[in-house]
Amino acid sequence: MQNCLGIYIENNLIKYAKVSKERNEFKVEAFGIRFFENLNEAIKKIVEETYSFNIPISINLSNEKYLYYDIFALLSKSDIQKTVETEFGAYCDENKYNQKAFETKYALVTNVENKEKIKAIQVVVNKIELNKQKQYLERHNLAGIVPIGTAIASITSFEKKENVLIVNMEEKTTITTIYDRQIYNVETLDYGSQEVLEKINRSENSMSKAYEICKGTTIYTANVIDDIKEQPHLEDIVPTLYQISQKVQEVVNNSPEKISAVYLTGTLAVVNNVDLYFQEFLPSIDCKILKPSIIEGNITQINIKDYIEVNSAIGLAMQALGEGIQALNFRRPNFTEQMKQALKLDISFGKKQDKEVKTDKNGKPKKQIDFSLKGALDKTEVMLLRVVIAIILINIIFVVFSKILYGQMNKKQEEIEGLIVAEKSEISKINANTNSLNAKNTKYVALTQELKAINDKISNIAEMKNSIPNLLNHIMYIIPERVQLTSIVNTTGRKIKIVAQSDKYDQLGYFIAKIKLDKMLNNTISSSGQKAAGVVTVTIEGELP
Repeated sequence: MQNCLGIYIENNLIKYAKVSKERNEFKVEAFGIRFFENLNEAIKKIVEETYSFNIPISINLSNEKYLYYDIFALLSKSDIQKTVETEFGAYCDENKYNQKAFETKYALVTNVENKEKIKAIQVVVNKIELNKQKQYLERHNLAGIVPIGTAIASITSFEKKENVLIVNMEEKTTITTIYDRQIYNVETLDYGSQEVLEKINRSENSMSKAYEICKGTTIYTANVIDDIKEQPHLEDIVPTLYQISQKVQEVVNNSPEKISAVYLTGTLAVVNNVDLYFQEFLPSIDCKILKPSIIEGNITQINIKDYIEVNSAIGLAMQALGEGIQALNFRRPNFTEQMKQALKLDISFGKKQDKEVKTDKNGKPKKQIDFSLKGALDKTEVMLLRVVIAIILINIIFVVFSKILYGQMNKKQEEIEGLIVAEKSEISKINANTNSLNAKNTKYVALTQELKAINDKISNIAEMKNSIPNLLNHIMYIIPERVQLTSIVNTTGRKIKIVAQSDKYDQLGYFIAKIKLDKMLNNTISSSGQKAAGVVTVTIEGELP
């Protein structure tokens, strides 16, 4: 039985799932989420809790980018590789990037828009980001580093000829397009659950509590309305979901093939009725929560919603166990694996036995190779013995060389430690001088800041002359019909306070989202909606740009 621990890492959140595979059947052995301050300690505890000390671990890439190239289908494998390299070189030249600063992998898929060509999906990641991910698991058995945009498709099986989207609303949102069980496109959005959690965290002062609030929040649609239950953070969630839904609509409309279903997953998928919310924007498409195929038949034993929370981690684990696109694994084989690839020899020597002599059609005995150590050795046996002896000698030389190198490294380490002590002494002297300069500089900085404050105050007065009329002019063009402004106040400095009301939540959500998207105000925040006599009132605060 094979095992793998999938670990999905975000800014301050880890999702993990330990998955086992026996033949073609998968099973989730353990799973959960954890907020962390020290990532290495968090990974260590997860490994201990799941008893994953020696099993392979698969993690996600960070800040990867997806590029696409159309390539003629009749090219050879080597020519395809050269074409991809040439296309990427041209992309780096166009954007003034250093090509050597990136690590790349690519996979080939059928081009549904041009049958004479194939489509190459190239995943690009900065080597610094990639090395950071590797360092998190340098003391563990790393099995895979794969992009979550492709790995998420591994957790379930789709129908043949089915065209779907997977919207994974994690820290950043990825929209994965799948045609006929084949990943065709991955689009990454810069907004997602991180934006929502940070908004709620500002008032709750706890990321874990913000996550639980998301799980307990219900979105009320035209078909599902509950005026009794209070939703204090609905206005923190809806604008982000609205942005994602608009992008999904755009992908559906621009798709060369008709999309039949949209699957929702990730942190924001735990919000109640989120599938119904998306269904209002996509009435002709089936919108539903993405459920892992490995939980089928086990739904009575555990809450499905708990599984869905860790879909990303399950996908990473299943990718390392053989599912999905294996060509997009950024983990390099270690020395042992490279040696096994290079030395695939199967040499066996047995005792000489009486054997039936085989003859050809003319009755002459056929030539046979006999691997016996009795009697004189023929040329083949001599050659094989030489190969075995050479391999043994190489191993001996490698061990001796390793010991010598290890001794030299220890000696150099001692020398380095001596230099470090001397350097620390010099650094302490420099720090003393620096403190003296800082003390003298503090007074100068204070005087400079006072002068700058006076200048800023004068500049603000001049800038404010036209800023408020411009704001009112912009609001006039974007305010929805069902939204009314009861007051606009310039509280202090550049701060503006707007009080708006409407009988529709979504109208207020659109108005708030539009203010943010058009950057009419900086650092825009909005209060929870207060409903009275059928009218919802919100307060929007921000700073004039």
